[in-house]
Parts: sequence; structure tokens; C-alpha cells
Amino acid sequence: MWQPTASIDAIRARADMYAQIRTFFSHAKVLEVETPLLCSTTAMDPYLDSFSLSCGHFLQTSPEFPMKRLLASGSGPIYQISKAFRQDEESSRHNPEFTLLEWYQPGYSLLQLQEELLALLFLLAKGATAVSWGRDSVTCRTYADLFESSIGLCPHTCTVEALVEVAKQETGFEGELTRDSWLDLLMSHVVEPKMPPGLLVLTDFPVGQAALAEIAADEHGCDVAKRLELYIDGVEVANGYQELTDGAEQKRRFEADNEQRLVNGVTQLPIPAHLVSALCAGMPATSGIAVGLDRLLMKLMGKQQLSDVICFPWGRA
Repeated sequence: MWQPTASIDAIRARADMYAQIRTFFSHAKVLEVETPLLCSTTAMDPYLDSFSLSCGHFLQTSPEFPMKRLLASGSGPIYQISKAFRQDEESSRHNPEFTLLEWYQPGYSLLQLQEELLALLFLLAKGATAVSWGRDSVTCRTYADLFESSIGLCPHTCTVEALVEVAKQETGFEGELTRDSWLDLLMSHVVEPKMPPGLLVLTDFPVGQAALAEIAADEHGCDVAKRLELYIDGVEVANGYQELTDGAEQKRRFEADNEQRLVNGVTQLPIPAHLVSALCAGMPATSGIAVGLDRLLMKLMGKQQLSDVICFPWGRA
């Protein structure tokens, strides 16, 4: 139990990946920053559990909030390779402590950020032996298109009752969930297993899953959350937003998250006032994305579980 679960080759591959990422952003004139792992507030998502310390601070589920405060302060384009923490997430694809690459590009559209993400992935794949990614390995779909082709329902317009009926048929699950939780259940249990191999970019999510993303009408006139997720062989690796810059709207969403936490019977959290103040002061129009580097390295090396690329996972830490 004292030995690492990752091989020396995997440890070297991680170091090489970090070096390539830093070179990539140095050439792109994106500034590397460092923000606190311990903060007075944390992610408000009703279905995320942060580690709370006796000092009254939280281990961060992502460096997003303090990085946005830097953007509002005039930092310009920034990135960070950071540890992040989430309770009760342990499996072949989850570890409560994990590593994120997160970056923000003021003035970028979500499509421009998507292109930068793919450029980075193609660069990293050049030195990998387990994958060979190029433009022909990328599939781009909207959430609604992929969901409807797998489930037979439009996620933006179908009733909750229709989602419940399909979920019972496909998964056997019965219970009380919100509309977005039913969508998540069907996405993870039915849609993801049918995803094509290679790189899949999913865009235009249901508005209930906007989180910290802007909402806008799609080509069909439906309001959608302007966010993207990148999947590799059906495994989610990245999550990006066309970032919400309206401080009042962000505060309203945080308050709604706390109301849902109350319904769920979990602890309500302090509103991230520093972030709200930063947005009210004026954060520039920005697109940002977080990439799970442990999962990405796992895919680059053709491994099947995170413990193959993490030195000391939760059970040995």
C-alpha cells in the first residue's frame, strides 16, 4: 500500500504533458496564475459536495471563482493547473482529489475556445502512443440532437412525465428527481454509452444546466445554456462556458441553488459574495473551460482507470 499505483512511465508522461501545456499557453500569450485552494465560499451546485474545514473555509471544486475575480481585475487571458476536491466521488473515473487545467479567454466566443481546446489536444496526442487524434476523429453535436437520437425526446420541450417514463424503461430507476436530474440520469445511463468513439464536442445544453454560463436562443428559437462538454470515447473530459457576466443574475442562480440544496436535505452554503462583486464591477465577455487532466492522461496512455495515472489515489493517500 505504500507504493504508487501509477507506473514510472505514467509519472513521466504526466510531467511531459504539463510541460507541453505550459509551452502551448506561453506561445499563446496566456498568463499562468495561482489561486487559493482554500476559500471562504465554494461551488453552489446542489449535487456537488465540497470538503468543509473546521476553519470555516472550503477546499475548492475548481479554481473558477478566484480566477474570474482576476479577470474582473484586468488580468487578460489566464490559465492554471490546479488541484481540485469533491467529496464522495471515487470510482475508476473519479478520485476525490484530482487535477484540473482551467483557462479563460476574454473576447473569445465558445466556438473559438473549442478550437483552442482541440488544438491543445491534437498537440498532446502527437507524443502519445495510444491515440491518434485529428480533425476526422472529432464529432460535434448539440445536446438536443444527441439526446433525441438516443432517447426519442427533445430535452428542451418534453415533459417531466415523459422523461420519467423513459427513465423507468431504460434504467429501472424510480424516485423523486428534478427535471434536470432526470436528464442527467438518462444522459449518463443511456446516451453516454452510445456515444461514438474519439472526440465528441457537445454544445447547447438545457437552460436548467446553465450553472455559470450565459443563456441564449439556438437556431430553432429554444433558449439554451451556452456551454460545451468534450467527451473522449464516452468519458467526459472537459466542461466549458460562455461565461455569465451579470452579477445580479449570478446571485439569483446561487440563491436558487441554495433553495434546491434545502429541498435535497443538504447543507446550504454562503453565497460567493466576492465573485458576485467582481461580476458587478465588470468582468469582460469571456469563454472559459476546465479539463480533467487525470482523465485526459488516462486516455492519452490508453489506460482504463485513474489509478493507473495517479501516484497515490484516495485509498493510498
